[in-house]
Amino acid sequence: MDVEMWPVGRLKPYPQNPRHNDAGVDAVAASLKEFGFRQPIVVDEDDVVVVGHTRLKGALKLGLAEVPVHVARGLTPEQVRAYRIADNQTATLSAWDDGLLAQELAVLQAADFDLGLTGFAEDDLLALLADPPAAATGDPDDVPEPPAVPVTRPGDLWAVGRHRLLCGDATKPADVARVLGGEPADVLLTDPPYNVAYEGGTADRLTIANDDLSDDDFQQFLVSALSAARSHLRPGGGFYVWHADTYGLSVRRAAAEAGLRVRQCLVWVKPSLVLGRQDYQWRHEPCLYGWADGAPHTWLGGRAQTTVLEFDKPARNAEHPTMKPVALFGALLANSCPAGGVVLDPFGGSGTTLVAAEQAGRAARLIEVDPRYGDVVLARAAATFGDAVPVRLLEGDAEVAYADVVARRRADAAAA
Repeated sequence: MDVEMWPVGRLKPYPQNPRHNDAGVDAVAASLKEFGFRQPIVVDEDDVVVVGHTRLKGALKLGLAEVPVHVARGLTPEQVRAYRIADNQTATLSAWDDGLLAQELAVLQAADFDLGLTGFAEDDLLALLADPPAAATGDPDDVPEPPAVPVTRPGDLWAVGRHRLLCGDATKPADVARVLGGEPADVLLTDPPYNVAYEGGTADRLTIANDDLSDDDFQQFLVSALSAARSHLRPGGGFYVWHADTYGLSVRRAAAEAGLRVRQCLVWVKPSLVLGRQDYQWRHEPCLYGWADGAPHTWLGGRAQTTVLEFDKPARNAEHPTMKPVALFGALLANSCPAGGVVLDPFGGSGTTLVAAEQAGRAARLIEVDPRYGDVVLARAAATFGDAVPVRLLEGDAEVAYADVVARRRADAAAA
């Protein structure tokens, strides 16, 4: 590739450049000053810029007299136009791995390097570096058995590392407000009861709460829960609501009544069928996706994602029959929740959202109505992350270690 040094006045910006780049000029100028010109500006045979408008503006801001240039010879006018668009568009097709990004940034921070030169805003850097994800020491998809006598009690608010778990009612606005503690949710990711009267395969055949309602009661139940969640979802915040296809109309109506406008329906395709009594055996589960009105929505996933989600099903999920793989929830968080952001799940279930959030460096806020499943979430977090995610009961201004809570409540039970 031939590269020549040209005076900046020779280059002609393309007046119809569809990519708005003024916001990036300062960052690019700082990068050029620190690292120098490592990529030439590409022009056509008429000296019109094809690739590198922002670099040219950065060079002008720095007062550079010359810039490196490559002339794209032999391209048709149509190819030049398409190349200009493709160069901008292909940059949007990839997404950050926040865990690896945080590790790279931490190395630079330890070397006292100016992180502002990476192009990230200060708030984004603080979020990425504030609390690195805990390493999993157990299988993230493994779910403990629900206990016969739970430690968790209705009303308990647990701190699980950076996360919060409330044993409460998703339909009560006060409970949603309590678990969020004044923070808005960046994304709503939840897997409500499917209203199919499912009993799990545990020893006591644990029945999922609110899973056997009349159609009207089920829809109103969802309206109440989704409305309470919607009131704390920031403008532009995304939502993912899983549901059984047989109740798709009820869930869509509930979402609309709650003020959640559905934009797409995603489908998780399972690697194997779920044996049932119907003619066609189920091998998928749908999920409503959209975002709250009022601001541009957050999308971090590039442009190559599709509505079909293909992830292996957890090998064992008897304790929660519709349990999703952690990797699936992690992918959704990576797409719609900023690093360090808050994800609300008002139907905590077995805690998949919490595990996925920890691995992704996000903060989960869970509500679970059943104390037994509350214990499942706590035990799963401990089994997956160990001491890296300490569990404490929040009692007013006090924080009580989990072991102390267990000892105290066992003593109370023995004395009763």
